[in-house]
Amino acid sequence: MNLSFFDQFMSPHLLGVPLILISLLFPALLLPSPRNRWVTNRISALQSWFIYTITKQLMTPLNKKGHKWALILSSLMIFLLSINLLGLLPYTFTPTTQLSMNLALAFPLWLATLLTGLRNQPSASLGHLLPEGTPTPLIPALIMIETTSLLIRPLALGVRLTANLTAGHLLIQLISTATAVLFSIMPAISILTACVLLLLTILEVAVAMIQAYVFVLLLSLYLQENI
Repeated sequence: MNLSFFDQFMSPHLLGVPLILISLLFPALLLPSPRNRWVTNRISALQSWFIYTITKQLMTPLNKKGHKWALILSSLMIFLLSINLLGLLPYTFTPTTQLSMNLALAFPLWLATLLTGLRNQPSASLGHLLPEGTPTPLIPALIMIETTSLLIRPLALGVRLTANLTAGHLLIQLISTATAVLFSIMPAISILTACVLLLLTILEVAVAMIQAYVFVLLLSLYLQENI
């Protein structure tokens, strides 16, 4: 029983081909195809408004130099949001529950922000490792602490996204299993757990959206420190 709960986090295979590749490409099917007209229907207009709102929200804390990252950050936001929400559907696989994938997204982008800061303003970037006014005996210890906190940022990004989504999927499966088992034994309790399951599902939809936003927002804040 314990193993079956975690089977949903294993990457499925078909004829030796990992289906995670297909699940990563599937959100692209939800985007509107290019047409000759700017607005073709209401869904296209809604998607355009949503992308504009996301981009505006992410670019607000950044200065003009950071606006070059608008396409990357907005695309990443929509990509994570689509995968997280599609993963809540029954009999689906959520790639963002894999720590390896989240680290593969977080580490290159974090490294890009760090290299951007070292190239454009090396003194200010290195100055973050030592707060102003630090007593001389504490300088070596503070440099080690700040360097460690800087290096674990991509790990924190990946673990945060993985842990929140994994915990939510496990809770949904546990409560849904309890609902199915109790239905023939105690129908009243089963109905109560079904209501809890409904509320938990609504909460997980909110968590999926918030975690995608937090992931990209933290990247934008790291970028703001280095531009």
